[in-house]
Formats: sequence, structure tokens, C-alpha cells
Amino acid sequence: MTRIGVYTFLLAVYCVQQNQALFIVKAENSNNTGKAVTEAEASSAFHHQLKETPAQSACNLTTELVAEIKGYQEDVNKIIDYVVHGDYKGQTYKMLAELVDTFGPRMTGSGQLEAAIDWILKVSETAGLENTHTEDVAVPHWVRNTESAWMTLPRLHKLNVLGLGSSVATPPEGIKAEVLVVKDFDDLKTHADQAAGKIVVFIPEWVSYGVTVAYRTDGASKAAEVGAVAALIRSTTPFSINSPHTGHQQYTDLNHTIPTVCIAVEDAEMMLRMQQRGQKMEVHLTMSAQTYPDFISRNTITEVLGLQWPDEVVVVSGHLDSWDVGQGAMDDGGGVTISWNAGVVLQQLGLRPRRTLRTIIWTGEEQGLYGGLAYYNNHVNESDKFQLILESDAGTFSPLGLAFSGNQEATCIIQEVLKLLQPLNATQVHCTLRVPGTTGSTTLTVTPSLWKTRTSWTAALPSGPLWPTLLLTLPTGFRTRP
Repeated sequence: MTRIGVYTFLLAVYCVQQNQALFIVKAENSNNTGKAVTEAEASSAFHHQLKETPAQSACNLTTELVAEIKGYQEDVNKIIDYVVHGDYKGQTYKMLAELVDTFGPRMTGSGQLEAAIDWILKVSETAGLENTHTEDVAVPHWVRNTESAWMTLPRLHKLNVLGLGSSVATPPEGIKAEVLVVKDFDDLKTHADQAAGKIVVFIPEWVSYGVTVAYRTDGASKAAEVGAVAALIRSTTPFSINSPHTGHQQYTDLNHTIPTVCIAVEDAEMMLRMQQRGQKMEVHLTMSAQTYPDFISRNTITEVLGLQWPDEVVVVSGHLDSWDVGQGAMDDGGGVTISWNAGVVLQQLGLRPRRTLRTIIWTGEEQGLYGGLAYYNNHVNESDKFQLILESDAGTFSPLGLAFSGNQEATCIIQEVLKLLQPLNATQVHCTLRVPGTTGSTTLTVTPSLWKTRTSWTAALPSGPLWPTLLLTLPTGFRTRP
């Protein structure tokens, strides 16, 4: 990794060191096809690849490089103080609150999402950010409408359910059928001869989001393969207060689709116990979901132009769309507002990056990373200009450090860089393995991150409660505004 690459990375770390995970997504030697990426693919690429970092004694950085990295501590401290304790304290939270209070859920295809995009454009222009514009993206348009589920045997019991994105509807009268409970896909195979004509209920053991989400993503298709008429999925969460979780699912065979919903953990465990006691269960499921033709939404882009290399770009980003049953504050309003505030913080501190800082507010992420894929396809010929790509979209947690994928030398450099975050107690570095690819594309190609001529890597930074704004430090170094 060149030094320029290191300092590009340094800036980006502080750009998105706020409240969610930071992703630097690689796509080395990619031949992206534009196909939507499932959440199971994206999540497993991150959640299951942690390994130990090299011991500090294995690092052999030059004293000059270490000194140069340490030389940024004053700038780091200045930015931390400004956004955590200083005049900018609370500004990002206020923006997030206004976003979710004003527009609420921002489902793709909805008026709320498009109004929120217009609002981002307006506040960007008011803030004086540069090159503010949008780029069209064709996104799915799925509408939930009404849905309900009742257990009718062995007793009458209302099931709290949420339909999964892209699910087909039931007939108007609903589907009433006997239930078959299975623990996992192997269990389904074992009992495949019992599944025809039944509603299959998946109750997988919670392992992690990255592992367990596969049942939400693929459960309906697996059940349809063995003749089930509908699928109920235990919500992809370790905890529940009788609260089902929605999310996207993807049919593998559009000629064999069945309705699918998530159910609360409590109901899932109850149904498992009932089956273990030999009790016959029936459920009546009704859904009126509809899928409309694709809708033209927009990615939103703003910039702070670089002073020395304006044609080279560091991207910070989050996605503006959300599901329809919540306000999308953590997923991903927080990522949007911390990314957007990056440029504003630079302006307020009188700093201009050497390379252009580009904020991209994605659309259509929840249904399969459509905004990122569209941006990639539109800008792939400029890939050599993208020095660093980051997306903040993994929840709100206490800051710990960084998950990073790269060679040993690059990892040693990152370990040194993360020492600058000691004031935030966010200095841990964990290595990750190479992101797995799919045929003809790279699984996590959500942004135009083709580093064909340099080391490529993936990183994630868990961060803490919403701090006042994005921490910005030295993407590639700053120069005071002329």
C-alpha cells in the first residue's frame, strides 16, 4: 500500500467514525453484472471472516512512516474536540431527527423517499456543498398492504407477522394449511416428503445476523422446492418482544413463488414446542402485497472539491431508503447524516481535502444494493480515480476499532493509524479474509471500488452513539482553505 493510499484511508476512517459501521468495499478484478446482491451474501462476507491481526512485533514499518502517521494526532484531536465537545456538538443528531420526524419511513417507490431526496438536495445547496446533483436508479417497487396470520389449531392465536420484501400475495381468501416446523435447511430436506401442501415454519438457531439471515433470504424458495404453500420465518434476531422483523427475501425460481412472512421469536419457539409434543397446528395466512413496475429513484451526490488532486475521489456514504414499518433512523438515517456532515465539518473548520470528498446517499439499498450497483455501472470507467469507498450501515454500537482486509504490511499501517483514535478508545484492529465473489461479479460491489492497480481491502468500524457529527481527518491530508 502506498503512503498516499494510507493517508486516503486515514481521512476516511475519521470521516465515518460516528455511529455505525464503516465499510470499505473492494471489487478487485470485478466484472460486475449489475445483479442485485442479497443481504445474506453481503452480511456473510463481513460477519464470518474475522481473524487475528499480526502481532505488533511482526510489523516492520519505517520510523519515518510511523512518525508521519503520529504527526496527524493534532489534527485528529482538533476534529474530535470540535464534533464531540465543541460548537458542532449535536448537529448530526439534529439533522437525523429532522429527517426521520419529517419523512418517516422511506420505502423505495414511495413519495416519502423522493421527498427526502429533495430535502437532501435543498440542505446541500444551503450548506454550500459543491457539485450537488442526483443520478437516476431503477429500483423495485413493492407495497406491503394488509397482512395477517392466525393459528387456528390447536388453539386460536393471533401471530404477529411482517411480510418479507418482494413476497407474493396469498389468494384473497388467504391460505389455511397444516404447519410443518423445521429447524434448518437440512431438517427441511429430511422432512421434505411431509412438506407438500403445508406451511413450513423455519426456526433456525440464532448464530449471528450474517449466518441466520439466510433463512429469511432463501427460506421461501427452499420451502417452495418441496411443495410448501407458504413459509413463516423466525425473525432474524436474538431477542424479541413479540416483534417480527421485516427485510428482503429473494426467489430463486420465479415460476415457483410462495408467500412468506417473518414471525416473532416467541411464536416460533411455541410452535416448535407444540410440534415436539405431537400437536397438530394449522395457520391461516392472508397477504395482499403487490409488486409494481420498477420505479425511477435517485442517488444523491455532493462534494467538497480537492485542492491538489480534485479528480481523485474519497467517498463516504449511507443509504436513504428504509423499510416501511419503521423510521429508518439506524438503518440507515444515521449513516446518511454522518456522511453528509463530512463536507460541512470540513467547511466549518476551514479545511479542504487534497482529494475530492464525495458524499453519496444511496437509494434502493434494502432491496438489493440497487443504488450502489447502478453507480458502479455508471462510473466503472473512472474506477482508477476512486481512492477509497466507505459506507456506514451496520447499526449503532460503542466504538471498538476496525475490521480490515489486506496484506500484513497494510494491516500494520492500519494498526498504527488506529492508535490516533485513542481519545475515542477505538484502536482495535481485526483482519478479515478476502470478500467472496460470485460468478461474474464481486459479492459486495456496492460502489465503484475497482482498485486494479493498488492493494484492495475491506474494512468495518463499529462506532458509538450518535455523536454530533462526522469525524473528519486527513483523507489524504488537509490544506487550510486559501
